[in-house]
Amino acid sequence: MSWTEERIDTLKKMWDSGMTATQIAEELGGVSRNAVIGKAHRLGLQSRPSPVKPNEPKVEAAAPAPKPAPVAAPAPKAPVAAAPRAPAEPASAPTAAPEPRPEPSAPVLRSVGPGGFLRQNPGEQAAPIAPAPPRRLVPAKPSEAIAGKTSLLDLNDRICKWPLGHPGEPDFHFCGDKVNPGFPYCVAHCGHAYQAQLPRRDRRPPPPLPFGGPRVR
Repeated sequence: MSWTEERIDTLKKMWDSGMTATQIAEELGGVSRNAVIGKAHRLGLQSRPSPVKPNEPKVEAAAPAPKPAPVAAPAPKAPVAAAPRAPAEPASAPTAAPEPRPEPSAPVLRSVGPGGFLRQNPGEQAAPIAPAPPRRLVPAKPSEAIAGKTSLLDLNDRICKWPLGHPGEPDFHFCGDKVNPGFPYCVAHCGHAYQAQLPRRDRRPPPPLPFGGPRVR
């Protein structure tokens, strides 16, 4: 709502009477508390002290120290008669202390580690176990079936490396002939390893695949 002359006069009267901005806004209607404060500031009305007071340190009064209680004078002590002494007993021979009974030894539980050795319990100090002597490697005797033939240990860059036989057979060996320069095999085995590819029209079709396999075009 706009500030008419009538509303401005009502604002001044309420402001001078000491009403709060919230009360004035409720009486006028259609305006907020902040709008009432802003209009009063623009009209130059007398400002009001802030209701928020700064925090003032609280000074607590020191409690008076308690007065000491009067100390009464000590009463005179009455003389105490000496008690009669008991007759001295003859000194007896010192008694021997009882010997401690040996406690029954509890069974020692040990865990077995890998390899079958017993693990040492915490707190035990035992001499280190001597290591096992090194095994003596004995070279295997070559099979008589490959005597005089090229074995795996005889291979180098100058001999043919074409395998002959199956690795599981006792007579398995390599060709051993002079290699074809630039190839790892000899001339004869290069003919088996490297074959010229036939033209597409001269190639044989692959064998048929089992049922469910991919189609060959």
